[in-house]
Amino acid sequence: MLGSVHDAEDALLRAWRGIARFEGRSSVRSWLYKIATNACLDMIGRRGKRALPVDLGPAADHAALDDQPLTDVAWLAPYPDQSLADGRAAPHARYEQRESVELAFIAALQHLPGNQRAALLLFEVLGFSAREVADTLETTTASVNSALQRARKLVDEKVPEQSQQQTLRTLGDVRLREVVEQYTTALERGDADALVALLSEDASWSMPPLPSWYRGREAITDFLVRLPLRERWRHVTARANGQPAVGGYLWDEQAGAYVAWVLDVLTLRGDRIAAVTAFIDAELFGRFGLPETLPA
Repeated sequence: MLGSVHDAEDALLRAWRGIARFEGRSSVRSWLYKIATNACLDMIGRRGKRALPVDLGPAADHAALDDQPLTDVAWLAPYPDQSLADGRAAPHARYEQRESVELAFIAALQHLPGNQRAALLLFEVLGFSAREVADTLETTTASVNSALQRARKLVDEKVPEQSQQQTLRTLGDVRLREVVEQYTTALERGDADALVALLSEDASWSMPPLPSWYRGREAITDFLVRLPLRERWRHVTARANGQPAVGGYLWDEQAGAYVAWVLDVLTLRGDRIAAVTAFIDAELFGRFGLPETLPA
């Protein structure tokens, strides 16, 4: 709902701190979800939506050499897979737990008003009934059904027809490992041709908190050869948002080691990479159980 692990922890802490006010008039589960949902709605009201570079403007057609981080934007953040729970809350829930944290789904949610986000997640992910959602949001069932209808329409427009979970199951673990290995090997060798060959024709590459992003092989190639492939890299595989991810370590001559730099979350279509969302934030590595440095 919030698109940020840090914000989610704050909301959960607020809910837990309110446990002393629980009077037993409903289940603890329902009561905690209500408190947590209200905390999320308060945060959304104060901060607004979280964004990715693709939300801010059109793609660049060549490398933006003077790109600077935007610090006044609330950026969407990746979610570590080890924090995921498997299964559904109820049989009629539409989205599996892993599908509900895929980047495309979370990014789409950010375009919804808070009440629509809450209704969609409570009903379609957590498996609440429309009446339970209404009770949680302190509104009517009719209002919930209306919010769900509007929310589903927008999300369906923005989320690919096939989820990443469906794509990865079709691809298989062996082929997925091959794609990820080929991706990291190409980066470490500085091989632009091999790297671009892994991408779909209309692939995108973005790097929050940098505002510029690229679409298509030609623009991505220009960016790669002018910027990241001029550096020395090492990589460690990870999982984020139910998708393959790679922790990228940049050589630091002064430190004499490779230092944590960027977490690449890969979105696949078939056996091609359709999007690379490269989160430039070394502080993420600890959340994903990744080391801060790698030896030379």
